[in-house]
Amino acid sequence: MYIAYTGGTIGMKKSKYGYIPVSGYLQKKLMKMPEFHSPEMPYFTIEEYRPLIDSSNMTPTEWQVIADDIEKNYYKYDGFVILHGTDTMAYTASALSFILENLEKPVIITGSQIPLSEIRSDGRQNLLHSLLMAANHPINEVTLFFNYKLYRGNRTTKSHADGFDAFSSPNLDPLLEVGVNIRYLYKEKLHNDHKKLKVYRITPQPISIITIYPGISTKVIRNFLLYPVKALILCTYGIGNAPQNRDFLKELYLACKKNIIIINLTQCAFGRVNMNGYATGNSLIKLGVISGYDLTIEAALTKLHFLLSQNISKEKICFQMQNNLRGELTPI
Repeated sequence: MYIAYTGGTIGMKKSKYGYIPVSGYLQKKLMKMPEFHSPEMPYFTIEEYRPLIDSSNMTPTEWQVIADDIEKNYYKYDGFVILHGTDTMAYTASALSFILENLEKPVIITGSQIPLSEIRSDGRQNLLHSLLMAANHPINEVTLFFNYKLYRGNRTTKSHADGFDAFSSPNLDPLLEVGVNIRYLYKEKLHNDHKKLKVYRITPQPISIITIYPGISTKVIRNFLLYPVKALILCTYGIGNAPQNRDFLKELYLACKKNIIIINLTQCAFGRVNMNGYATGNSLIKLGVISGYDLTIEAALTKLHFLLSQNISKEKICFQMQNNLRGELTPI
């Protein structure tokens, strides 16, 4: 197994200024933990990134670095575990799912809420089980393991700031759950037709995200759509409803005319957008806004980065945003 240690709380050391990343510290701690060297454990290699990255500083550039690292080592190892900070872990999991096509090996992203060096750390179990799942129960896609559950990476969101159950997958059951027995909870698997791994290039794209709220100013919407914005994720009420204010709708109409892609997501944690449900949603369809169905914000954002980085038309991007590429949305 290949462990890519990108950074995050799991490997941090306590200092008078709080927890800080220290090169080599994680490896020293693991050497002193006999459970990681048990005969039942798969052999693993740790590659520490330099410098270690706080997940708050993750960008599309780092997503590409991680993807390229996997590509470089793809045929040397049976699986990959990415150690990552929790704050943007769901974004990285979603991004990697789009960048890496035709995976035939497991890629599991994990980390912890408390550093591995602390006695109450959740990092031991998260890393231990990630290695065991990758070796003995491989699911060949990008997944996220946390608190005894393995999730499809592009369905996850960080839903608890300081609890061990930090992640959830609102619209898709976990793929498996670790207890006394390993329980497979979701049977559908992604198909890759045994094609060769393809690693796409991704570059930072100008994308806006705005959450609709009562009394939102048209000027706010206008500012979020200023050049060079290429796409807007519009987080609306309920099943995709938005204010019917004429000036507000005009801004969205003008943006669509300028070839800005507008994706409608629900603010709700669960459920999906259905713009045909009410007149307030249907009016957005007439403007050119497209439904994001049950995409998470993380999946929508990273999918836009991915598609906008390819040399394809706006029409193709809109089509693919509503097409299930890597299990990121539930087909109608």
